[in-house]
Amino acid sequence: MDIHRNPDLDPAEREEAFEYCLRPQRLGEYIGQEKIKARLEIALLAAQRRGDVLDHVLFFGPPGLGKTTLAHVLANEMGAPCKVIQAPALEKKGDLAAILTNLDVGEFLFIDEIHRLPPAIEELLYAAMEDRKLDILIGQGPSAQTLKVDYGQLQNLSLEVKVY
Repeated sequence: MDIHRNPDLDPAEREEAFEYCLRPQRLGEYIGQEKIKARLEIALLAAQRRGDVLDHVLFFGPPGLGKTTLAHVLANEMGAPCKVIQAPALEKKGDLAAILTNLDVGEFLFIDEIHRLPPAIEELLYAAMEDRKLDILIGQGPSAQTLKVDYGQLQNLSLEVKVY
């Protein structure tokens, strides 16, 4: 099975190759957090048996607990790539819409530092997660138009977020 790694963790740029290969790629390799791992194993197994994506997952805690690593581990367990975005990079609703509509089927979206997401974008994200729809207002005043992205394009969205 092909393991999808985060390009930010490329050994050529950030770590020595030896250290890079030490990062866990599967849940069995992940050390610690036994209660969390047990719950995630159940969720993964249920999603795989349903033939569906893993439902939304929220990781929280102080830096250094392995939230980002765990997100990549879950994506690997589901055999899917994991797209990582920093919440402060989302400045407009269109930014989020572009990311969500460009996700491949089953692809994971990991939003780091989600507590820094602007409230308007946060509400749009909630709607996308709950209803699998996006309603985006483009423009202002009488010439404003609504862009509707329907369920079919978002039906396989799996979202993971990290907060402190």
